[in-house]
Amino acid sequence: MDRAASFADLDRRARAGETLTVVFFGCSLTWGANSTDPDLRSMRGCLAERLRAQYPSAHWRFVDAAIGGTNSLLGIFRFERDVARHRPDLVVVDFTLNDGAEEADGDRLASYEAIVRGCVEDLRAPVVQALLCARAMVACLDLARFRTRTAHLAIADAYATAVGDAFALMQDRLRAGRLDLDAAWDLPADDCHPGDLGYELYAEAAWQGLSVALREGRVCRVPARRLHAATYRETVRARLATITPLPDGWRPALPTRIAAWHDSLMSRWLDGEVLATRADGAPLPAAWELRFRGASALLYGESTISSGRLRVVIDGRPAPAFPDGLLDCRSAAGGTVKLAVALAVGLDPNREHHLRLEPLVDGTSAAEWRIESLCVAGEGARVWR
Repeated sequence: MDRAASFADLDRRARAGETLTVVFFGCSLTWGANSTDPDLRSMRGCLAERLRAQYPSAHWRFVDAAIGGTNSLLGIFRFERDVARHRPDLVVVDFTLNDGAEEADGDRLASYEAIVRGCVEDLRAPVVQALLCARAMVACLDLARFRTRTAHLAIADAYATAVGDAFALMQDRLRAGRLDLDAAWDLPADDCHPGDLGYELYAEAAWQGLSVALREGRVCRVPARRLHAATYRETVRARLATITPLPDGWRPALPTRIAAWHDSLMSRWLDGEVLATRADGAPLPAAWELRFRGASALLYGESTISSGRLRVVIDGRPAPAFPDGLLDCRSAAGGTVKLAVALAVGLDPNREHHLRLEPLVDGTSAAEWRIESLCVAGEGARVWR
């Protein structure tokens, strides 16, 4: 690929009437939860409308790659399948809120930077970093407390991306008396996901940042050194269905085709998985015994209303994410959603680790377990049995 991650090139090709692909990569605020029509009235829909109006000759293809309740720790393992394979000409990246807007977690900053770097260096696609916020993050009228936002702005500066800063835009509007928070977040039971007005403001922030980059003819760059750890430079999404022979009681299966909400319809995001079922009173499926190298480990699959528990043991001890070692895989959302659980971070990438996943249930009850992959990152990352 010989093109640069250039907004000037994007502008030229759009004016020439080329076919261009935009991927929206993020979580429920990217999807458009609580908008009246997520395909039309979300940030995605509003930004798509602005692009069509600005470049009427272009043939636009817009790709929704947003799963609610996820962050960049899963995002980096989804990158190849859900972003790169679409060969995007522009990528809009969310995750600021779900990465913990006030926390500035080191691993999440490293995975987020790896996503931005992958777009710019590997895909040669310019990036709009959409910094999206919840109601309380606007109402506080304080930007300094949101350390992840500050860190994401530093990444934007280092990589010369465009920034759609909804935090700043909406706080400015509130200070000026030009924003009614009750109108922007019009469902009192949910102060995270806005209504249509809030999504229009998200899109306005993204459009402002994109417009500046287009006007400047900006070219994204790859800094000589990463701002954060290089943990996610090497990643492996090891599909368990390919690690044979499968343990007793497990078999390859297709993802379910029902979900609690559309962005968690896992048949959109998984090509296959391994499934174990246990009838009432029957023996439990065998445990998975896996070996891996990596500094972090994440389990990815499906969470259904019938899912059982897993005892998760790494190197003979309960996984750091679960002091009691027990992971409840059951969905509390009334339907199927994603299962995306960071099992451990900060592991020694230079040694072999052992992971045991043991199915458990309460009493004699029936249950099922649906797992797609063990995802690991770090130098020399790999998974085997």
